[in-house]
Amino acid sequence: MVGAVATAHAQTPTPDQQRLREIYQQLVEFNTTESSGNVTQAAQAMAARLKAAGFPDQDVRLVIPSGSPKKGNLIARIHGTGAQRPLLLLAHLDVVEAKREDWTRDPFKLVEENGYFYGRGVADDKSMAAIFLEQFVRLKRENYRPNRDIILALTADEEQGGLSEFNGVENLLQSNKELINAEIAINEGGGGRIGENGKYERITIQFSEKVYQDFRLQITNPGGHSSIPQPDNAIYHLSDALAKIGRFQFPAKLSQGTRTYFDRVSRITPGQVGADMKAILSDPPDAQALERLSAVPDINAQLRTTCVATMMDGGHAPNALPQRARANVNCRILPGEPVQDVEKTLARVIADDKIAIAPVGHEVSSPPAPLSDDIMKPVEAIAAAMWPGVAVIPVMSAGGTDGRFLLNAGIRTYGVSGMVSPVVNGTHGLNERMRVASLYEGQEFLYRLTKALSSGVPAAATKQ
Repeated sequence: MVGAVATAHAQTPTPDQQRLREIYQQLVEFNTTESSGNVTQAAQAMAARLKAAGFPDQDVRLVIPSGSPKKGNLIARIHGTGAQRPLLLLAHLDVVEAKREDWTRDPFKLVEENGYFYGRGVADDKSMAAIFLEQFVRLKRENYRPNRDIILALTADEEQGGLSEFNGVENLLQSNKELINAEIAINEGGGGRIGENGKYERITIQFSEKVYQDFRLQITNPGGHSSIPQPDNAIYHLSDALAKIGRFQFPAKLSQGTRTYFDRVSRITPGQVGADMKAILSDPPDAQALERLSAVPDINAQLRTTCVATMMDGGHAPNALPQRARANVNCRILPGEPVQDVEKTLARVIADDKIAIAPVGHEVSSPPAPLSDDIMKPVEAIAAAMWPGVAVIPVMSAGGTDGRFLLNAGIRTYGVSGMVSPVVNGTHGLNERMRVASLYEGQEFLYRLTKALSSGVPAAATKQ
């Protein structure tokens, strides 16, 4: 069932929706990639909007690292009564790379076509950034006085994984923790699923995530003239190693959290897939059911650690044998599985002493957030009001987020957005898109959730 907010938008956008659309477009049209973008400019533009809405200078802070002036972070605050510790609303402003020649449309122009927004970051994560910014403007206009401070953090370098020394959340926790210290945080990572028939299947809340870790595979060789090929070729060696990794599958392991996920999803999933989800919960799991589920990429990512080649380069001249070949293998590791064990497994699978394997960057593991009543009850109540009969499902994110830094700092962090989407939306890939209806549903959902978490009023009573 489509929420009332989507129906309303299809008729006449409200002033709040129009304001969100303007903010969203402005954010998407800032290039905030690592290679050629500038996150600070986007943060400054959002700070200007908050000040224009009446926020005093002391409540709107730009934190720009001295070593990287293009990677600024915006922190804003609505003061509450102090009855509870603060609520943090977190979104990142940086986006992954997008090559114009590969895209159907300009990735840094917001385009609306056939019920979708297109552009780099429309889903990850400028949708939440725009929603939270609009929400702050709206709450200011309402003279809202929460029972706890509400902190907005729009940050840099989330997409760099463990490679960045300028990750906004990590640096803020180290040097300015008081700016974002909170009891509970709302972050990316959750949303929901729409089936091919347009039916809303589930609303998700992320409570844990896999561990992000890159590995560099490299082989060197004396090389030589390409007119005299040698059997010992660096590119061939590396290609063989990557093919072995591509064929290898880590063992399936279910945690308490993923068992809960498969149990709940099995109840709302018809046919063989639902039956297979039930069958893998047995001890031992049904082998045939496990094999079938492993063939579905998004289900497979919930079952096991995954490693995949993402980048490669080699050679130094078109008429010379390669002296070096190198590849990046990106692993998403199940919580609790040591990174060193994954590295040893890759070495065993490759079985080639000429290829050196080394971790890139630093891994950050984090504990799961408890699915306590103070978060689950409002999420379930708001979901029931907006999408009657659609289940709320706790989920482990296969991707990584800045929530891991917050969790390690003692801030309970949950990925939840109310933005329900089809399985494929182009995130991190070509022609990234977001359903127009989903953006405005997410706006309504997060507005109600912020009110519920900061007012002491039951979630069902926090409608506009």
